[in-house]
Amino acid sequence: MSILDNINYPSDLKKLELDQLPVVCEELRNFIITNTAENPGHLGASLGTVELTVALHYVFDMPDDKIVWDVGHQAYGHKILTGRKGQFHTNRKYKGISGFPKTSESEYDVFGAGHSSTSISAVLGMATASELKGEPQRNHIAVIGDGAMGGGMAFEAMNQAGTSNANLLIVLNDNHISIDDSVGGVSQHLLNITSSPTYNRFKNKLWDFFTLKTDRANWLTRFLSSLGNVVKGYLLSGSNMFQSMGFRYFGPANGHDVIQLVEVFRSLKTIPGPKLFHVVTVKGKGLLMAEQDQTTYHAPGRFNPDTGEIIECSKPNEPPKYQTVFGETIVELAKNDPKVVGITPAMATGCSLTIMRNVFPERVFDVGIAEQHAVTFSAGLAQSGAIPFCNIYSSFMQRGYDQVIHDVALQNLPVIFCLDRAGLVGEDGATHHGAYDLSFMRGIPNMTIASPINEKNLRNLMYTAYLNRENPFTIRYPRGKGVTTEWRTPLEKMEIGKANQLRKGEKMAVLSLGPLGNTVSKALDLLETENINPAHIDMIFLKPLDEKMLHQVAKDYPIIVTVEDGSVVGGLFSAMSEFLQKNNYKNRLHAIALPDRFVEHGDMESLYKEVGFDADSMVNNLKIWFKE
Repeated sequence: MSILDNINYPSDLKKLELDQLPVVCEELRNFIITNTAENPGHLGASLGTVELTVALHYVFDMPDDKIVWDVGHQAYGHKILTGRKGQFHTNRKYKGISGFPKTSESEYDVFGAGHSSTSISAVLGMATASELKGEPQRNHIAVIGDGAMGGGMAFEAMNQAGTSNANLLIVLNDNHISIDDSVGGVSQHLLNITSSPTYNRFKNKLWDFFTLKTDRANWLTRFLSSLGNVVKGYLLSGSNMFQSMGFRYFGPANGHDVIQLVEVFRSLKTIPGPKLFHVVTVKGKGLLMAEQDQTTYHAPGRFNPDTGEIIECSKPNEPPKYQTVFGETIVELAKNDPKVVGITPAMATGCSLTIMRNVFPERVFDVGIAEQHAVTFSAGLAQSGAIPFCNIYSSFMQRGYDQVIHDVALQNLPVIFCLDRAGLVGEDGATHHGAYDLSFMRGIPNMTIASPINEKNLRNLMYTAYLNRENPFTIRYPRGKGVTTEWRTPLEKMEIGKANQLRKGEKMAVLSLGPLGNTVSKALDLLETENINPAHIDMIFLKPLDEKMLHQVAKDYPIIVTVEDGSVVGGLFSAMSEFLQKNNYKNRLHAIALPDRFVEHGDMESLYKEVGFDADSMVNNLKIWFKE
C-alpha cells in the first residue's frame, strides 16, 4: 500500500514525518500521470506544482488558511489532496468534478479559477476582509504561474497589496512558460533573477563546500538555503521589481525540493505583511516528453503513461480544424500583402498563428496573457495602416471589451477579430465556453459580426474582412474540426450582411448562424421523411442582418426558429425578436440557443444533448413547434 492511499485530506498529510514527503510527491505525480493519460486534462502545469502543493498543505491549515490557485491548470494535486482523490477519474467529465477550482465543489476551493491573473486580487480582498473582521493570523496565499504574472490585473493587485498591511503570500510558480513560451519583460526579468551567472557561481561554490562535492542535499544545505531566503527577504531592498512594489521577496528557490519548501513556508508563516516567494519549477516535471515539449503537454489528450507518447485519435481524410483553416488562410493573405499581421494573447499554438509565425515571424505578435493590450495594440496597428487579425478565444475576449469599444469601434478602426473557441468548448466548462460574444459584440456600433457555417465560409469571411478596411469586423468560429475536406478553394469576397437560403419550405423557417447550421440540415433531412419541410436560411451575418431576406421570411413563414451556439439573451434570437417587433410582424418565434445559465463541463455530445444542439433534439422541438 502506498502512502498516498491513506491520504484523503490535508489532515492526513500532516501526520507524516518530513522525510516521507518526497515519497508522497512521487506517488502523487504518478497518480496524476496515470489518471490523466486515460482521462485527458491539463497535465504539464499540475506535474510542475506537485512539491509546491504538498508543502503548502503540509504547513498551512486549509481551509481556515486560504489558498487561491491562479488559472487553475496547476491545481490537480490540490484536488487530489482535498477529498477528491476517489473522484479524480471523473475530472472534466460530464457531471464529474471540474478541471478547475470551483467553490461549489469543495470548501478547499475558496475562489473559482479558469482565466488568469486573478489570484492576487482575490487573495488581497480576502486578506483585507479578515483584517476588518479581526482575524490577523489567517494566512492568505495566491499561487500564480503559467504565465499569469504577465497579466496586467496581477500588477494592478500588487500595486495595492504592496502598500497594504494585508497578511498575504504570493507564491510565484516560475516555469518560464504559459502555454506557449512566455514572452515579454516580466518573463525576462524572472529569467534574469534565476540565471544570474554571479549568483549561480556563488551558490554552486557554497553547495560544493557544504556537500563535500557529493552533489547530495543534507540538513545543512537545506537549512542554509531556507535561512538565506528569509534573510534576503529582510535585508535586500529594491533589488527587483517585487521589492520595489513593497513586497518582501524570497527566492528564487527550487520548486521541486519539498523539504526546503516546507522549511521556507514555516518561516514565511511567521512573517506578517505582503510577501512574495519565487519558486522555479519545470512544467511537466516527472514525464520526460512533457518536460521536453511543454507546449504540447500542457493538455496533450490521451497518452502512454509509461513513455508519454501521445495516442493519436485522428482519422484519415478528416475535415481540418477551424484553427488550421484560419492559420493557413492568414498565410495566404500575408503572402500577397505585407501589411497583414497576426496578434494573439499567448495562444499562438491553440489558434494556429504558429503557421504564420513559421513563415513570417516578424509579422506575428504574441503579447502574452494580456487581452486588453492585444486589442489596443491591434488598434494602433490599424491606425497606422497595418491589417491586424487579432485572434482571441471568445471567453478571453470578455476581458478586452472596454478596449473593443473605446479603442477600436469608437474610432472605427478596421481591426479583424477572429474569435476562436466560440460556443461550447467541452471539458473546460463554464469558464471557457464562448457563450457571450454574439451578445456583447452586437451592441457595439460600427461592428460587423459573422459566423461561418463551414471552412470555406471561414476563408471567405477572412478575405472579405481583409478587403473591408472600413470598420471593425468580428468572425467567430468553434473549437475543433469542421465539416468538409475540400476546403482549400479560391478566395471569394462575400456580400456583407447577405444571408444564404439553403432550403425552401413551408410554414416554418429556421434561421441558423454558424456551424450549427450543419446540424439543422441533418434535422431537416430527418423531418422530410415525415412530410415536415421547414425552410432553412444560413444567416452568416448577425450584424448587419439581411433585412430584405427577413422581411420575406416574416411574410412567408408564420413560425420562425433561430439557432445559434451562443446565449439566448442578446444574440440572433434577440435580434430577430427586435426585427419582428419593429416591423409589427406577428410571427411565432422560438429559439435553439444556449440557456440563460452557466453550462457546466463535459464531452461535447453530452453538452449538445443537454442544451438541444443535437439533431434528435432539434427534430423533436421543430416537430412540436411546426404543429402549433
